Amino acid sequence: MPDEPKATSTLDRLRRLQGLRSRRAREERELTGLAQDALPGDPGPAGPLEQLIPGRTVENDLGSCFLVEERIPLETVRGVRPLGALLGREARGLDLPEEFDFRAAAFLDTETTGLGNGAGVFAFMVGVGAFEEGPGGQEFVVRQFFTRHPGEEPALLHAVAELLAGRQGLVTFNGRTFDAPLLRNRYRLNRHLLPSQHEAPRLLQPAAPHLDLLPPARRLWRKRLESCALGSLERAILDHQRREEDVPGRLIPQLYQHFLITGQAGAMRRVFYHNREDIVSMVALAETICRHFAAPHASADRGEIAGAELAGLGRLYEEQGKLQEAERAYRRALELGREPALLADVFFRLGRLLKRQARWQEAGEIWQRWITTVPGPDPRPYVELAKFCEWQTGDLEQAAMWTSWALHNLQSGPSHQRSLVQLAELEHRLARIQRKLGSQTGPG
Repeated sequence: MPDEPKATSTLDRLRRLQGLRSRRAREERELTGLAQDALPGDPGPAGPLEQLIPGRTVENDLGSCFLVEERIPLETVRGVRPLGALLGREARGLDLPEEFDFRAAAFLDTETTGLGNGAGVFAFMVGVGAFEEGPGGQEFVVRQFFTRHPGEEPALLHAVAELLAGRQGLVTFNGRTFDAPLLRNRYRLNRHLLPSQHEAPRLLQPAAPHLDLLPPARRLWRKRLESCALGSLERAILDHQRREEDVPGRLIPQLYQHFLITGQAGAMRRVFYHNREDIVSMVALAETICRHFAAPHASADRGEIAGAELAGLGRLYEEQGKLQEAERAYRRALELGREPALLADVFFRLGRLLKRQARWQEAGEIWQRWITTVPGPDPRPYVELAKFCEWQTGDLEQAAMWTSWALHNLQSGPSHQRSLVQLAELEHRLARIQRKLGSQTGPG
């Protein structure tokens, strides 16, 4: 009897161990099925990483990690221009230092074990692309550092820090809010292992010269495209279609987990391809964005950008205080735009821009063009014309007419677009103007 609790305890431990083994086997089967069945196309042959992926082990003071390196000729076309076309571009209008030079920049992209930058999320792959001098002249070199198990992370961070130390600017896609903060956090968590000079590479700091391509891409194309994800921009803007061996980004953390459990690297070949494609596309996208920002009207003349892109540039110029450039972009957007919603937005912004400069007559002309160009019950141009007539020209009869039209349009529009506050304001405005008119005519 005294041995019974011990026997029961041992039996419980065995049961728990068996349960853990069963769960791990089930997870392995699920992940194997994911790698083989959930991916489009052929997941690739089974086998260890070193046999399936052309790379090499690199060593430093903190251990080793795996490195894949590819040299790409500058004549390689991505989109409509070769990669080398970026070397002739300046990052004007992109909130960067004037000395930002793509020749000395690092193009960085990470593949991680999950979203966010919590302690449990780390970058198992860091890809860095750069323009370098090669045996036959300049070329674009992509280096992908990979951890074959989490214990290789310090060596990867050390190797990446040494590579970034020789670069003067950073280019990413959504890297300001994701890649750079995540890597800074990983350097901080590993600081007890890293040499002091590599605790956090300078280029990953918030104040470093950093071109995050996502914000300007949204400025240019969010009115035209449903999504400004890199894959969407590749297809719609760069006219580039990835091969079937690509892998959806949402599956990458699970594929890495599958690799860690099984040691089979067939699907990881596709992750390397995905990361490399992201980096190369950043070069082409940077060239396209810089070209449009530097000479948007020339791009419009060539048919490379339309009214939506010019409207986005106008908003950016206005935020930067470049009012002449903003006005020119808005006016050109009105020439090229076709969609009523886009035209209404541009008319509103251009009219407001002229109004702020006290260019009342020109603003009035814009509001009247808005009414005749864009059909629909939008009350805004009528309200602006009512204000103009009441406070600038003193024509109260016209002010009352425009206010009545605004009120009519708001009342006749869809119920979900009706604002009770706006209705009350218009009724109040109309009553005030009518009182003014009454005081001018006098009693009787």
